Amino acid sequence: MIEIEEAPDLIDPVVITAFEGWNDAADAASGVLDHLLDVWQARVVGAVDPEDFYDFQVNRPHVGIDDAGMHKLTWPSTQISVASPPGLGRDVVLIRGIEPNMRWRQFCAELLAACEELDAQLVITLGALLSDTPHTRPIPVTGSASEPELVDRLHLEQSSYEGPTGIVGVFQDACTKLDMPSVSYWAAVPHYVAQPPCPKATLALLGRLEELLQCSIPLGDLPDDARAWERGVDELAEDDEDVAEYVRALEESRDTAELPEASGEAIAREFERYLKRRQGDA
Repeated sequence: MIEIEEAPDLIDPVVITAFEGWNDAADAASGVLDHLLDVWQARVVGAVDPEDFYDFQVNRPHVGIDDAGMHKLTWPSTQISVASPPGLGRDVVLIRGIEPNMRWRQFCAELLAACEELDAQLVITLGALLSDTPHTRPIPVTGSASEPELVDRLHLEQSSYEGPTGIVGVFQDACTKLDMPSVSYWAAVPHYVAQPPCPKATLALLGRLEELLQCSIPLGDLPDDARAWERGVDELAEDDEDVAEYVRALEESRDTAELPEASGEAIAREFERYLKRRQGDA
């Protein structure tokens, strides 16, 4: 079991999770957790025992140099951190790790036991998948929720996906079986630029978190990184006519499929986030 170090008394904590691997195209979801760990100055309070869940020939330990100039060995693992974001009015538990190679049910059970120990009220899982979406358009983010109230409030849908799943799907199923309210957001990353990072997809997921949490999240350099990423892909497309033609076809398909009212709703949500961020900075 995971031992929580100096388990703090948290205020109405919400859990946000992301795992490297099959669920994390272009590192977009784990990039959200890395960003939140940094801007919210989270501190680690626990971790799973990697010996129980990881094949070290698949996820190998890393050797690095610490601040003292000494070699340091880091094992693949999943860590639990806590943060008290300013202005949010509640605490956050951040679970950031790697999709395990074995014992998935035990892995989820241990993480959820730690969440219950921290009195978690809601679990948010983040994922990213490769899709035939153009890089020049807003990154689509789909969402689902376990509770009808969350579905209505967040304008989500019950998931109709059928097929293989990763640890994100298994973890959300475990939440449902324990009657833990949960929300899942997935960003669609253009498959023709699948290499990480994809700051535009990370930024899109952060936008949905802002909507759910009803707070402004410091974005740092992410908007500039997203624009630079898009310009870089534009340049690659300009150098390859086949890619450029394919992107134009995706753009036409996307623009045709989107209803005007849907685009209007997206603009309204973005403007509302902008106003909240301006108020938070005031």
